[in-house]
Amino acid sequence: MATRFEWILRGLSPERLRAAGEEALDEVDALESALSRYRTASDIGRVNAGAASGPVRVSPGTFRLLERARELTGATAGAFDITVGALLRAWGFVGGVGVRPSAEALRQARDASGWHRVVLDASDVSVTFTVPGVELDLGAIGKGHALDRALDLLVESGVAHALLHGGTSSILTRGSAPDGRAWRVGLPDPEDGGSQGQGFAASPKAKPVPRTIELHDESLSVSAVWGRSFRDGAEEFGHVLDPRTGVPVRRARCAAVIGPEALVSDALSTAMLVLGPEGRTLIESQAPGYRCVV
Repeated sequence: MATRFEWILRGLSPERLRAAGEEALDEVDALESALSRYRTASDIGRVNAGAASGPVRVSPGTFRLLERARELTGATAGAFDITVGALLRAWGFVGGVGVRPSAEALRQARDASGWHRVVLDASDVSVTFTVPGVELDLGAIGKGHALDRALDLLVESGVAHALLHGGTSSILTRGSAPDGRAWRVGLPDPEDGGSQGQGFAASPKAKPVPRTIELHDESLSVSAVWGRSFRDGAEEFGHVLDPRTGVPVRRARCAAVIGPEALVSDALSTAMLVLGPEGRTLIESQAPGYRCVV
């Protein structure tokens, strides 16, 4: 995830809120240790390193998350897909700033992508790749999943009102804001290149934003092409790739989705960015309770 997580909590004594908040942050750290492709000892790190040679067992939680990711790929007609790791590497976005791949490098990366090259075996909670070079990357849902788990812990601790965010682009709310109203969140201006952030709680001191929305026990995920990009001649390429073609998205600059679960909102906002405006009908029909707002 490699990003900043912050909570706004109220409804209990300061001491209980701090204890609950720290427990939730510890859960985020634990998930980072399990899901990061950059940690060799993580579940995903071990899968990427060894699943082409045989089954790699993972924790039940990681396995369930992979099953959900596969379901979301089907629901979005392939516009969201965590098997794009090889494609991200080919485009130089794995630990780098980006580089345009050769046609051959792109072909090889596409040959190592897609769920049909991944076997999830529930009988022994394992993952196997059917060809070498496949890599999983949970960057598009990791923050949302972490926020969902963090909120579960906060609710168990009795926290009634909360706003949680990961990198300001994934936000999850419960209850009401300090003024007793719904949580108000500003959306970025695509024409502004995202200079105001991707999504953030509105406040009197915040720079005016083109649109403010209210969240009632809901999540908001914003996906955008800015943030990580590079130029090759006159062309600019962002880090969000279309899993179906293997090239950076060009059909939209920014997409946002609101719904009950942050993990799902994260996946759907990525899919919306890939599909463009015409993807709204598909996504809202496949995911009742979720709506596209940009």
